[in-house]
Amino acid sequence: MFDCIVTQPVIKQNTPKRYTDGKSPFLRQSTSTAMIDLHCHTTCSDGTLTPTELVNAAIAAGITKLAITDHDTLAAWNEAIAAAADFPIEIIPGLELSTVYNGRSLHLLGFYPQAEKLLPPLQDRLAGRHRRAQAILDKLADLGYPVALPNLNGIAPGRPHIAAALVMAGHAQSTKEAFDRWLGDDKPAYVEYEKFSAIEGINLLRQCGAVPVWAHPYLFRGGDVETVLPELVAAGLMGVEVYHPSHSPSETRRLTELCQHYGLLLTGGSDYHGPSANGRDTANHLNQMQLPVSLLEPIKRAAVELAVSS
Repeated sequence: MFDCIVTQPVIKQNTPKRYTDGKSPFLRQSTSTAMIDLHCHTTCSDGTLTPTELVNAAIAAGITKLAITDHDTLAAWNEAIAAAADFPIEIIPGLELSTVYNGRSLHLLGFYPQAEKLLPPLQDRLAGRHRRAQAILDKLADLGYPVALPNLNGIAPGRPHIAAALVMAGHAQSTKEAFDRWLGDDKPAYVEYEKFSAIEGINLLRQCGAVPVWAHPYLFRGGDVETVLPELVAAGLMGVEVYHPSHSPSETRRLTELCQHYGLLLTGGSDYHGPSANGRDTANHLNQMQLPVSLLEPIKRAAVELAVSS
């Protein structure tokens, strides 16, 4: 599934290359200011663009540093790195790890993991995702809405895949309706993540040389951010995704203050999942946060330190 091992940050100086065949619909005029996006997904989890398509879209959006952070899998890295090889864009290896805290889903971003250490435990997480998906399908069948998923070998299945299957089967008009009726938290077909705590997740990421970051804290539904954060910091959390499309300006300011108080790294990204299946863009867009590349250097330094100690 994966044969490219990234053990430490590497900065590549690439020469720009122009498309001349007109076959890439994602490449448009790039912005002149270098920007960073540290939270993006591909078809290897619940995104709608392949790794190559995502790289092309990022180039078009003016991004020069792009993190691939698929859910519980590193499968997109090889293709993304290859797609970026001849362009002035750096691929930041990462993932979004699914964990549980206070009985609720809490996602952790991990940057620059040592793949050879992380891949074996990720197989357990991937297997858990498949078991959860099957449990949701079983609930839907019991409710009278049977659906089947396509072959997802090597891909981390999630609720968006099941929502798309419900639309395809004619049970829902949109993926939003599927979540509102069946798949959302506390809805009839919802199934909790298998028990893998946020504390365990932080420890796993650090043991594998990855910088652990709390993703979109204000989307967490299991407790107040100011109460949960110190407990995660005590467990070894190193950063917070301060800049996220779901955060209001006041929430962003408060997270910045908390990072300063606890000495945490600040990260951010679009949480981009690509265009929707019907061809329209999802709510989040690449580079919409307009984040400077200066955010990356402290993360790289932290990753180097972890790689030495892990």
